[in-house]
Amino acid sequence: MKRGNWLNFWLAGLLWGVPYLFIRVAVAPGQFAPAFVVFSRVVIGAALLIPYAAKRKVLKPAFKELKWIIAYGAIEMVGPWGFISQGETKINSGLAALLIATVAIWATLLNGALGDKTVWHSKRLIGLAVGFVGVCLVVGLESLQGKVNTAAILMLLLAAIGYAVAPTLARKKIPHIDGAAVNGLAMLITAIIYLPFAVHQWPHHHVRANSIYALIGLGIFPTAICFVIFFKVLAEFGTARASLVAYVNTGVAVLLGVIVLHEKLTTGIVIGLPLVMIGSYYASRKAVTQ
Repeated sequence: MKRGNWLNFWLAGLLWGVPYLFIRVAVAPGQFAPAFVVFSRVVIGAALLIPYAAKRKVLKPAFKELKWIIAYGAIEMVGPWGFISQGETKINSGLAALLIATVAIWATLLNGALGDKTVWHSKRLIGLAVGFVGVCLVVGLESLQGKVNTAAILMLLLAAIGYAVAPTLARKKIPHIDGAAVNGLAMLITAIIYLPFAVHQWPHHHVRANSIYALIGLGIFPTAICFVIFFKVLAEFGTARASLVAYVNTGVAVLLGVIVLHEKLTTGIVIGLPLVMIGSYYASRKAVTQ
């Protein structure tokens, strides 16, 4: 594996650890509504990616595969980004990132359903079990401490499943289409879908400057730039291994939540995070065949 490929892997993990902080700041009480956050981030992302793809002459071929791009956008953006933005109004950014880290587990199960027999290797099955125990411990311990919102937990887990399905769809159906073109058009479609909700939730009150900056940063870095990088990672590493960026971004998100937002490291996160990450690692790890 080339050094540049690993650089993209770590950069994607770093950039995707940031949105949980940005979203938490943007949807803080009295700031932006969740649907407006999703609309704004995809408008910024599309405004950057579509001209970039057009300049590189990779946009036109993408229109021939529009049905798959629409499906990808619905599974990767329309559903998950709405779930995450809404969910983070009820739970902190570190817990949100931890639940999204289960994407590696869902990706492994999906690959198994699609015929990857290595999924049923003993180490990978143990990894799946450990990861699920970690999620159960997080939810259970947070519940005992009165800090859990069941609806928000389900939203984040549904978002993680979407994150597992969408890249698999893209890799199987449109691997020949440039990542900037795919994501730029998917963001444009998502913006159109969210437009009426954004108009309804348009802020007519004073919004803090840091919430505005968070929204702009959300649209530029983890939305526009990171998707271009991640599609390179996806091509080089494959779906299951590419999902391992969740390890990096979970650690970054928890760290940012503690340092910037002064979120507490709850018992659930302290115990559950290592189990989810260890379980996801072994669940996603390719078995060595003789």
